[in-house]
Amino acid sequence: MQSVRKMILSNVISGTVVVVALLGLLIAMVLLRSPTLKHPSLSESFTYDVAALRQTDPLLVLYRETEKLSTGFERTVGITVGPHDWIYVAGDRSIRSFDASGRCVLEVGLPDEPRCVAVSGDGSIYVGFREHVEVYSQEGMLRDQWPSLGPQSLLTSIAVLDGHVFVADAGMRGVVHYLISGELVNRMGQKDEALGLAGFVVPHPYFDLAVGDDGLLRVANPGRHRIEYYTFDGSLELWWGEVSMQIEGFAGCGNPANFALLRDGSVVTCEKGLPRVKIYTPQGVFVGVVAGPEQFPEYRFDGVLSERNGELDVAVDSHGRILVLDTVGQVVRIFVANASS
Repeated sequence: MQSVRKMILSNVISGTVVVVALLGLLIAMVLLRSPTLKHPSLSESFTYDVAALRQTDPLLVLYRETEKLSTGFERTVGITVGPHDWIYVAGDRSIRSFDASGRCVLEVGLPDEPRCVAVSGDGSIYVGFREHVEVYSQEGMLRDQWPSLGPQSLLTSIAVLDGHVFVADAGMRGVVHYLISGELVNRMGQKDEALGLAGFVVPHPYFDLAVGDDGLLRVANPGRHRIEYYTFDGSLELWWGEVSMQIEGFAGCGNPANFALLRDGSVVTCEKGLPRVKIYTPQGVFVGVVAGPEQFPEYRFDGVLSERNGELDVAVDSHGRILVLDTVGQVVRIFVANASS
């Protein structure tokens, strides 16, 4: 009888926890859908106006949108730029490449849905699936398939430079370093107090990286709201970034979601939740805005639509144009610097 009572009590407690959790989630969703958020214990002067955050000071906007490139995909997940400034977009079950005129010049059929894509200087195409990488020739022929990283992996970004390939694994919250042959070199990002490594905090499937011409690997640490710089052996050199709803910082539970590098090492970031594209110096000083939330009205603040379709991704071509992958509209939106900037 005692064990039965304990079992009943346990079930009641478990059920209560579930109900409370669901109620909390419902309240959060209602609040996020409201244009004005305010905690009941705060005075009127502390009203949190979300609608105001969707408006960008025009003086901070340094770029203008010049054109849109339709990808023809039903769902897009990633963008990169290859030789000759060809634009490569991953979506559905293929990779499509577009030339400077916007014409699709290559389509690579894939065995499964891709998660990310990168292109090396010789035109080789590196495609990340959920738990492994495949390599295709510049003509789109399969050349190699690397071993699986395991069922817990979720690959979200690839970067290639000088014979090295880096893969961001959101599932395992780390970076995998390969040679272009597919040989595993090391894993990076594990928490190590002795080395001063706090570890990656990845609360969602957006975990990006890029390699600069200075030989340092940049990795977004979204749960810590910062960009971190590593040597190829995994040593942390520096980091910058802060959590803030102000334009200079990163908002939400995990940002930046994606980023790319300009030729001078400046960083172009994309945020989820409150969609905005911004530029920082290599040292992390806020420079200005490429596109504010008002330019992405389909990306609602509550994130319902964008969570289903994915978040903004970004790439940069050799002319400094910023290519934003709009994963709701399935288009590449091209931004160029204003004459004054």
